[in-house]
Amino acid sequence: MCSINAENSDKPHAVCLPYPAQGHISPMLKLAKILNHKGFHITFVNTEHNQKRLLKSRGPHSLNGLPSFRFETIPDGLPPCDPDATQDISSLCKSTTTTCLGPFKELLAKLKITNVPRVSCIVSDGSMSFTLSAAQDLGIPQVLFWTPSACGLLCYMYYRDLVEKGYIPLKDESYLTNGYLDTSLDWIPGMKGIRLRDLPSFLRTTNPEEYMIKLIIQETQRSKNASAIIINTFETLEGEVVESLQKLLPPIYVVGPLNLLMEHVVDDKNLEGLGSNLWKEETKCLDWLDSKKPNSVVYVNLGASLS
Repeated sequence: MCSINAENSDKPHAVCLPYPAQGHISPMLKLAKILNHKGFHITFVNTEHNQKRLLKSRGPHSLNGLPSFRFETIPDGLPPCDPDATQDISSLCKSTTTTCLGPFKELLAKLKITNVPRVSCIVSDGSMSFTLSAAQDLGIPQVLFWTPSACGLLCYMYYRDLVEKGYIPLKDESYLTNGYLDTSLDWIPGMKGIRLRDLPSFLRTTNPEEYMIKLIIQETQRSKNASAIIINTFETLEGEVVESLQKLLPPIYVVGPLNLLMEHVVDDKNLEGLGSNLWKEETKCLDWLDSKKPNSVVYVNLGASLS
């Protein structure tokens, strides 16, 4: 771990913990870079599995970090698997929820006796809310970063109501194709015209014990105990939805779009060089893209788990 001089000993120190999947690591790393550029010391926490993947994809020195931006790891609690494999979402969620708090607290204890600024806040993924307990023990603020859109988060906030009102789970598999998913949910504020099929697809299950639904309900309820919620969006795009969320959750801060902020705020080449890709980048597609006229290509991202 790096040494620091006395003049840096009082700088704020944020411990950033993403959910261990590509689509969550990337925005958290962008947020961490912006905080670092604004004067924060950063400890960025990967799972041991993903740390190995990052080293494989980006090279053995890619996570050396900077004096004020360090990488640490905790175990995810799962048995070893193919280093290039995307871990099963449900299994990973179960494991992080039940096994990661202890190792995370141990890491915080290690940071306390290491020559870095005192930890002043925790910024964790909205689905890693076990960190709330650690923040409470230390008496420091806990910010939850929800990586879905504000619309996605608002939908998650109403999963409990959907269960209580009998909308989910589905009665049987025919409900996937018989038009039931076109049911209007006009009682959800801020989402005029929303239908059941428009909500995140975890609800498309007939299993009354579906773990992911229970987890989403648990995590959204725990979010109410955070010091603040941050979302990668902006009010011009989702203002009405953000207004609805503000009535349900602690103070909400919209910080997006992070890609644009990175371009205009972070001008440190060393900081920009810290990457998050779990797979080795394939750059041949850029030759094809460069051969096309400007604004002539539509990019559709299906998510890292499907790509």
